Amino acid sequence: MINTVDFSPTLRLLLLAAVGALLPLSWIWLRRRRGELGSRLAMLTALTLFLTFDLIVFGAFTRLTDSGLGCPDWPGCYGHASPFGAHAPITEAQAAMPTGPVTHSKAWIEMIHRYLAMVVGALCLVMAVASWAERRSLRHSPWWASLTLIWVIVQGLFGKYTVTLKLYPAIVTLHLLGALVLLALLAVQRESFLARPVALSAGLRRAAWVVLGLVVLQVALGGWVSTNYAVLACSGFPSCNGSWWPIADYGNGFTLLRDLGHTGQGELLPLEALVAIHWVHRLFAVIVLLALLALARALYRADGGLGRSWGLGLLLLALAQLLTGVSNVVLQWPIVAALLHTAGAAAMVLLLTLLLARSADPAPARVGSGLRSGLA
Repeated sequence: MINTVDFSPTLRLLLLAAVGALLPLSWIWLRRRRGELGSRLAMLTALTLFLTFDLIVFGAFTRLTDSGLGCPDWPGCYGHASPFGAHAPITEAQAAMPTGPVTHSKAWIEMIHRYLAMVVGALCLVMAVASWAERRSLRHSPWWASLTLIWVIVQGLFGKYTVTLKLYPAIVTLHLLGALVLLALLAVQRESFLARPVALSAGLRRAAWVVLGLVVLQVALGGWVSTNYAVLACSGFPSCNGSWWPIADYGNGFTLLRDLGHTGQGELLPLEALVAIHWVHRLFAVIVLLALLALARALYRADGGLGRSWGLGLLLLALAQLLTGVSNVVLQWPIVAALLHTAGAAAMVLLLTLLLARSADPAPARVGSGLRSGLA
């Protein structure tokens, strides 16, 4: 007997992604129906950037509501394109474990996250095709859009293994970092349409790169805290569990290749390991905050028509991150503060990427080596 594979759920999901992408594409066409393809592409890039930011925040919402396994298979939900078709197995799983990972609400949260990701992927596909069609007039190479499309596929694989490997912490953290890479790729392409250069000294530009690297590392540490559910491992602020140097298990805490809640040897992860994860994130936050404040001050005082907006924007984001981070500890991880903390991290990466993109050397109308001109 020959076993056959049922591709109908996947085909339905692809159809849903196409329909979802047609809505923003139709809006762009109506807004720019008399414009050239280049102006439509610029709007498409901006819209995809906006939806990617929303996707990052909604991904955090999915994680914070413990909905990552709301549909424990991939790409569909119990072999169906939506929780409607999976009503019976979801009901059975919810009846067996009412507060477990599979409930009707969690299934919908997880699938909405996947639907939004598929729409972003479809828009990136359209953007890549349009970039090659308009390549002679672009200020950046069409390979940027192609790289973005490839990266969306990589992100999809991270999303798949997040589910199939049962929230493996290293994969979930890489999924978050990959989303920020996608955000940065789209931001660079969007800026090339606007041609708004910023006069930034070589020293300040190097400092911005260093601060961006520190912010990304801090986001990775924050993702490690979140994916290991270590937010509440340290009570009190600024001390941790009543100590300025709490008892912590750094070895098990930062063993990357291990299942959720377990050590590398398969034993249950001790509380001291969660304390280590949380405490390192909190300590490194001090370094990142000082670096952000120093860069914000330098940008605020810079000459050359830079203006004060960049420094003020960076300062406000840094203070907001501090406030939401402290709120997560003091208020016992409220979902609003946690979402704002994720959104603030994404906004900080976006702001620094935009600053670096605008301070790059001005590119001619047709750039042969666009990968160099975008971030060099």
